[in-house]
Amino acid sequence: MNFTRFPRRAYLNGATPLETMPNLSTALGGNVNLFIKRDDLLPGAAGGNKTRKLEFCIGDALEKGADTIITCGAVQSNHCRLTLAWAVKEGLDCHLVLEERVKGSYKPEASGNNFLFQLLGVKTLRVVPAGSNMLAEMQKVADEVAVSGKKPYIIPGGASNAIGALGYAACAEELLGQLNDMRLPIDHIVVPSGSAGTHAGMFVGLVGMNANIPVSGMNVSRTKPVQEEIVYKLSLEVAAKLNIKGEMPREQVVCFDQYVGPGYSLPTEGMVEAVKLFAQNEAILLDPVYSGKAAAGLIDLVRKGFFPKGSNVVFLHTGGSPALYAYQDTFSSKG
Repeated sequence: MNFTRFPRRAYLNGATPLETMPNLSTALGGNVNLFIKRDDLLPGAAGGNKTRKLEFCIGDALEKGADTIITCGAVQSNHCRLTLAWAVKEGLDCHLVLEERVKGSYKPEASGNNFLFQLLGVKTLRVVPAGSNMLAEMQKVADEVAVSGKKPYIIPGGASNAIGALGYAACAEELLGQLNDMRLPIDHIVVPSGSAGTHAGMFVGLVGMNANIPVSGMNVSRTKPVQEEIVYKLSLEVAAKLNIKGEMPREQVVCFDQYVGPGYSLPTEGMVEAVKLFAQNEAILLDPVYSGKAAAGLIDLVRKGFFPKGSNVVFLHTGGSPALYAYQDTFSSKG
């Protein structure tokens, strides 16, 4: 796959680690060998997967002469934090539009990413109700800053368009290189599936390289049918951008929605257990919204025997641990 045709910033410091998780594997019965791709260690203020996508999105913005970045997310959005952080590094203004997906969840004094938005110097922060047309809300901000002579560039939520998802097609290539260097055969990859850019990019990258490694997405908000269609549609757009001529097999886009719980960002017992198991067995911090629920799915599938005995399974850690600090009550109440 040729990524040199696209504007791209150099935010990565080489490949992120691919580590074994022997303690967690043993704690879950020892029948499956668990590995973790540490995209939580990507550069950027407190790290996370969006840095890969932002290499391409901000590269495109600068190519188009933008001096202002506008993006959106939930009230504890890791994407918003990282977009703001890289905008700061590039000397760009950054405006955020936050969707209050759970009524009353936005608190100006909150910890986690909410605190970091202010610390990093966001230009403006607008909070809108759940269900708002986020593209329209961002366009309002863009129109306002354009009046003042600025050149705005809108990055969608999660940087999950065909440009941003290129970052995870590139990640698939990086991961396969690591596996080849380690002589490590992998039977399955598990990723969080939210705004779909990570899942779609990884899927396209693996298919484009004929890796023959299935990838499953653990939903954090939507139902399985809806999420799979979103991932597949974006996959087709990414494949077209990369000029991949082969088929993108629809049946290989697989999502699990059993671990969402009552809704996006709302805690579940499985998420709390997963966060504690990763912390207390491997000293790895997950976040409660994305990687925590995805890990809950991974753990449940291992326990149910979904992966054949002896399988090697990679979990993609997308980062987001700053959000943990906004969920202290959830964990303290669980003992």
